[in-house]
This record gives sequence, C-alpha cells and structure tokens, in this order.
Amino acid sequence: MKKRIGFLFADEMEFLPFAEYALRHGGEKVQETPLEVVSLPTETAMIFAIHSGVGKVCATMAAMTLILEYRVEALLNAGLSGAVSKLQRGDMIAGTTYVECDFDVRVFGRRLGEKIEGDYLHQADPCLLEAASGLTGMKKGPLGSGDFFLHTEEKKKEYREEFSVLAFDMESAAIACACDRFSVPFLSVRKISDDADDTAAESYREMNQLAEFSLSEILLKIVERLSSTQGPRPKNAQA
Repeated sequence: MKKRIGFLFADEMEFLPFAEYALRHGGEKVQETPLEVVSLPTETAMIFAIHSGVGKVCATMAAMTLILEYRVEALLNAGLSGAVSKLQRGDMIAGTTYVECDFDVRVFGRRLGEKIEGDYLHQADPCLLEAASGLTGMKKGPLGSGDFFLHTEEKKKEYREEFSVLAFDMESAAIACACDRFSVPFLSVRKISDDADDTAAESYREMNQLAEFSLSEILLKIVERLSSTQGPRPKNAQA
C-alpha cells in the first residue's frame, strides 16, 4: 500500500511550483478552501501538498489538516530561511532539531523557548533525515522558528548562543510540535535566502520571487529515497 505523505509549504511562491508540477503529472486539486491542497500519486506514495500561509499558527492549522483529514503517515516541510550561523545564501539544510525561539515564559523560571508542558526541542525523524542527508550538497543542523522575520544581528546572536540554531524560519518548530503530539514523523528542509541581517528583506524577496522548483524537487527526492527503505514509522510504533 502506498504511504500517505504530506508536503507543507507556507508561502504561495513555495507552493505554486509543486502544485503546477503535480497537475502536470497526474495530480489534482482536492481542496481549495479554507486551505488549498493538491494530490500527487507516485510509484510509492500518495502525496498531499498544502499551502498553509506564513507563520506558526497558519502552519499548525495546515499540519493538523494533513494529519487529521488526510491521515498522512509522515510530513515534510520546505521553505526559505535566514542564516544564523555557518550557512550561506543558496545552501540547503535539513533540520535535526526544531525550537520556537520566541516562546518566552522566563518570568516563571523557564528558559527561553521552554514550554509549560510537553517537549520544546523537537527531533527530526531519523529515517527522513537520513534520506535528506544523502542528497548532494545537503547540510544538516538545528533550526529555530518565531513569528517574525529575523533581520537583526542582536537577535541572531541571542539565538545562536541560546539554541545553537543554524537557520531561522517562521514555521518549522510549530509543525514539529503538532507532529510530535500526534506521533507523525517530520522533517523540514530549508533553503537559505538571506543572512537574517539588515539586508535580509531584499535578499528574501529576490529569491522568493523566483518561485524555484528546487524545494519541491528536494522533497520528491526524499520520498523517492524512502522507497528503498522501510520508511518513517510513527513515533509510538513498536520496533
């Protein structure tokens, strides 16, 4: 039986290249409102790709749609990110861990990012991470998220020192949290669009407007590589 795999894209210019590809290769629109979803059958999987909108709340709603309505067995996310450390514009990175950098209840004695309940440092699925790591040029490391566009050296320094994240985005940790709650394997792959500094907005717009297929291609390659293994398993599955 084909595995049901979810693809989540936040920005319209990240989603459109996959949607156009899917419709040219036997896929179809399966939902238009409140969130747009397209399907794509492959030899080994049935893929459901969703356009979430930008930010943690939108991404979480989209992740829950894929998990509860489309019953995906694994969820992959791709998008653009700002470099925090050790990365350059154009690099591709697969997240090893995910943290919401802007979650702040330090007034109650918690550390920055730490939540009142549940895990706050979410782990990538080992199978998905291995499949991504085998792709040419793919780097890997911790990712951070927050509900704002990172563009200051002060915040970069804080998150680099506090969390050791290599890149920052607006969705991945929130999606990871939803996947953890429902034991769904997760991985986010990010392309570096900017240096998260005072030139970040211009650099991001320039790359985003290209509407490149590269992000979709990476996710499709990960699914293809999974076909040669047992693939990701629910986190509560028995060995």
